[in-house]
Amino acid sequence: MDFEIEQMQTESLSLWMDTVEMPGNPTLTENLKTDVCIVGGGLGGLTTAYLLMKEGKSVCVLEDSEIGSGQTGRTTAHFVTALDDRYFDLEKYHGESGARLAAESHRAALEEVENIIAKEKIECDLEYVDGFLFAAAESPPGVLNDELLAAHRAGLSEVNMVSRAPLESFNTGPALCFPRQLQLNPLKYLKGLAECLLKNGGKIYTNTHVLEVHGGKDAFVKTKNGNIVKAQSIVVATNTPINNLFAIHTKQAAYRTYVIALLVPRGHVAKGLYWDTLDPYHYVRVESSKSGTDDILIVGGEDHKTGQNNKPEESFSRLEKWTREKFPLAKKIAYRWSGQVMEPVDGLGFLGHNPMDRNNVYVITGDSGNGMTHCTIGGLLIADQIMDIKNPWERLYSPSRISLRATGTYLRENANMAAQFGDWFTGKQLEELEDISPGEGAVFRNGLKQVAAYKSKEGILDLRSAVCPHLGCVVSWNSVEKSWDCPCHGSRFNCHGKVLEGPAVTDLKKVAEPVLNNLSLERKVVYENL
Repeated sequence: MDFEIEQMQTESLSLWMDTVEMPGNPTLTENLKTDVCIVGGGLGGLTTAYLLMKEGKSVCVLEDSEIGSGQTGRTTAHFVTALDDRYFDLEKYHGESGARLAAESHRAALEEVENIIAKEKIECDLEYVDGFLFAAAESPPGVLNDELLAAHRAGLSEVNMVSRAPLESFNTGPALCFPRQLQLNPLKYLKGLAECLLKNGGKIYTNTHVLEVHGGKDAFVKTKNGNIVKAQSIVVATNTPINNLFAIHTKQAAYRTYVIALLVPRGHVAKGLYWDTLDPYHYVRVESSKSGTDDILIVGGEDHKTGQNNKPEESFSRLEKWTREKFPLAKKIAYRWSGQVMEPVDGLGFLGHNPMDRNNVYVITGDSGNGMTHCTIGGLLIADQIMDIKNPWERLYSPSRISLRATGTYLRENANMAAQFGDWFTGKQLEELEDISPGEGAVFRNGLKQVAAYKSKEGILDLRSAVCPHLGCVVSWNSVEKSWDCPCHGSRFNCHGKVLEGPAVTDLKKVAEPVLNNLSLERKVVYENL
């Protein structure tokens, strides 16, 4: 790693975002025509673009912010066949044959990443490490043995049980070893893909916000600035689809996950990938530094439903507590950040033809905590579909699939979503606006209206409708990321209401005049002068 430990920060900023400078790209200011238009400049989008470019297709990538500014820059980048959802659970949802295809596809994703890195000579700190799954005390007895047998049935014959993971600071007890997993710097890898794409004639446009996606014979994408990109095929790779109201959003749920990066004495923690079986579970990896006497211990976990935690700071506190108990020589926290994980009801991503749409619109979503491999699988599968090549994983990952064996999970998740509409009848009174601390936000009720109020560090109020423009849920304040998060389908907006993540594609609306009339004259004047 080529970063200086002294420059690290503890705000919500990932290690990768702070140490990798992505290539600059223009904003789209004209109409275009291309073979394939890809919406989303993360790993899913650029992998698909790269593979199709190699097939001779002209490719255009549209990114709302900067390349890698979404979840690819917030991952911990575990490239693995050891999946977040146990193989014995995948057997329940998809049968033994489905679990075998899942293992096969994730193994193929690892091989594809290796091949791309070697072929394009991408410098991204690639390392081969073993992965270790160990049981938490609270886990059901026999969970590791059940997973070992299921992994073998799935074709992962190299997985074996060891007496403990190679961690000196605590005894994990028996652990499953998944040999030859991968770790790398995700933004260095993404940067390499972007540079290769541009070098070979591909187009990348950043700060280009997409409002509409239309499939069919005259397929096109429309941007916020009114520009049109006509394409034969469209791929939506935006973590969660921005082109659907219900089709996929009822089959997956958005979760926030938290990461801290701490300094540890060099060599104190053995290189490897580590996971426990808690729910939510913890995940660990180690990065080396080229300077100083410390390594970087990266620990994630403490997931919760997006928009359904009023005290996200406590997630960081619990994560630090667990880390210091397990790794007592860990020093200061150098970085901390959070990300968004999409959890499908049956454990596997939704990759391929978009449901209820024309057959030339595709999606990559439902990472289930394995975004690096799911994004790569999505690129491989969709490239085959566009090139009219039969792919053995198509049915398994079909976004249109209905998993009857996951009906219980489906009903629980959607009952949870429906319950969030009860927020329409709660909230503080508008008169309490003065109680908001500078740099914070809160939702207030004004009659039947819900208002999202943010107070800048200078004490200036910015008032927006608290109603998510996707399906009308009331957003909540995220004090860690300084954002408004929707508890229904995971849309997120910055403190001033600008959309950050879908499925919403438009900003939170400014409040109507009647709400302003309830403010003091001084505050009203300040607001109207924003």
